Amino acid sequence: MSQMIGADLVDLDLSAGTKEAAARSLAERMVARGRVTDLDGFLADVAAREAQMPTGLDGGIGIPHCRSAHVTEPTLAFGRSARGIDFGAPDGPADLVFLIAAPAGADDAHLTILSSLARRLMDESFTTALRAESSPERAAALIAGEEAPEAPASAETAEAPEAASPGAPEAPAATGVPAAGAPFRIVAVTSCPTGIAHTYMAAEALEQAGRAEGVELVVETQGSAGFTRLDPAVIAAADGVVFAHDVPVRDKERFAGKPTVDVGVKAGVSRPAELIREVREKAARGDVTAPAAATPVEGAGEPGEGYGTKLRKWLMSGVSYMVPFVAAGGLLIALGFAIGGWTIDKAPSVAEHFVWTESTSWAALLFQVGGLAFGFLVPVLAGYIAYGMADRPGLVPGFVGGAVALTINAGFLGGLAAGLIAGGTVLAIQRVNVPAALRGIMPVVVIPLISSAVVGFLMFLVVGKPIASLQKALTDWLSGLSGANAVVLGVILGLMMCFDLGGPLNKVAYAFAVGGLATPNEGSLKVMAAVMAAGMVPPLAMALATTVRGRLFTKTERENGKAAWVLGASFITEGAIPFAAADPLRVIPAAMAGGAVTGALSMAFECTLRAPHGGVFVIPLIGNPLLYLVAIAAGTAVSAGLVILLKGARKQPQEAPVAADEEPKVPVAA
Repeated sequence: MSQMIGADLVDLDLSAGTKEAAARSLAERMVARGRVTDLDGFLADVAAREAQMPTGLDGGIGIPHCRSAHVTEPTLAFGRSARGIDFGAPDGPADLVFLIAAPAGADDAHLTILSSLARRLMDESFTTALRAESSPERAAALIAGEEAPEAPASAETAEAPEAASPGAPEAPAATGVPAAGAPFRIVAVTSCPTGIAHTYMAAEALEQAGRAEGVELVVETQGSAGFTRLDPAVIAAADGVVFAHDVPVRDKERFAGKPTVDVGVKAGVSRPAELIREVREKAARGDVTAPAAATPVEGAGEPGEGYGTKLRKWLMSGVSYMVPFVAAGGLLIALGFAIGGWTIDKAPSVAEHFVWTESTSWAALLFQVGGLAFGFLVPVLAGYIAYGMADRPGLVPGFVGGAVALTINAGFLGGLAAGLIAGGTVLAIQRVNVPAALRGIMPVVVIPLISSAVVGFLMFLVVGKPIASLQKALTDWLSGLSGANAVVLGVILGLMMCFDLGGPLNKVAYAFAVGGLATPNEGSLKVMAAVMAAGMVPPLAMALATTVRGRLFTKTERENGKAAWVLGASFITEGAIPFAAADPLRVIPAAMAGGAVTGALSMAFECTLRAPHGGVFVIPLIGNPLLYLVAIAAGTAVSAGLVILLKGARKQPQEAPVAADEEPKVPVAA
């Protein structure tokens, strides 16, 4: 731990007023030590983690943290704020801020050390000592575990009962637990998206609450350093289960048939005693639930999250698993055409005819393998939509429904419907109370059997044919796209791709384009080309603007501009996010204008694309590649020109005061 933090990474007088400023201040110390290579890239990763769930904890603690490719080795920086900083904790601002940085591929030993720190944050004597410390050196030593906090006498007295056996007769029984000779036993699982901090803090909080409540509680931490499965005998002997997680619980079926409380990981940190009482009350009522009935989204979602948000997550779960098949299949098919010409689709099977020295045989091999990969698109889409809804029990009916969608030519829309039907069917079956003797065969036999039969019936005889008709109408419409209609669609897709730079609207446009590749035709290939071209514009435009008029941007933004050239060329729209975050009212409208121009021109030039990704690296596989580059260049020029115009107009009154300043300050949008 001493290698992760030193006095130079401690700020006992943190003056930042916001969590973003606090993270930047502490991250700058990491940069100075050589632990972070790209400040803004790292802060973008911190902000992305913060967007998933606030990192403020009860007791005045903030723990911004992330895994990042911009981190060279696991590092910890600590700041203490006199006025407090809002990290989203229910009880108010945080005065103790721990910025935890882990490399994308951190080894288990380092992550285990960071997890031990997360557990120590739940120790009141540790946080009290940090609040009283006046020396950065001693604060660093305290955090590193080289110095132990001095526990007050009252704390020692309070801990005395915890030293006793949880099952001792004199331990007070908690509400909802009947008096018995044996203690109440709970098994728990904790996990969070990064698996560094909340995972282990929730485990420590639950263990402490368990001791205070007089129960036996064992936690399985499914963190970044891997996890050790609980002994099956321990699970079998448990009276209840607590899941505190923000990512799906691995091997969840192990806990089936027990009273279960399923919440987000933050609840495990902030209200562990309440969770223990809740599971005991469920056990007292005989309220036995199968954990698999809770979906990953329901388990990990924030309280009050609507079904519209959940639906989007379910659909994007399917799309995210489908995209690699589209990428592999599309590129292989495109390479087959490039090598063997447009008649390669008429070549005989390579299993029957293959000449090692003929290029057409190799082209046919690529084309046929790509076609097989494409054949998985709809089943994978449906299977993983159902998985997003109902976990692993949804896979079988989802894949079956997707296969039926292919059989009846319902295509991409049929896959969407099949996945939702399969997930809903499994959830309905899981909510039926069944005798204990049947619970063991439910996930292996009963659920796959019944759900597959129901999904097959509905897809073949009820909803399949209307969806197939709708899919045919959509395919015919895309095939007939030309002239003004195509240009208008290009404008709309370009605006969607550039509005939120990788957000939900961007993903909807991208999913629409990728879905069209499941039944490729001239129109769907044009749509894919327009979507990728428009998505490349925002980062390329910001790169061009910082090159042409660098004085309108800060030094950090100019550095980001260099990286944006590569990100934009690679079709990574998120490369423009740092610019949009600093000045959204100028950057986003400019990006949308350029995206609309590029989308319209790409459609007007009738450019086509079979690959769902790749940027300029798949230009040789694009129809009308030179005009495609013209469309991208035009949109980039429009966006860059607009952002320069808007920033210049705002900055004009301030030119004189900052002209001599080495670091020009660009005011953010009001």
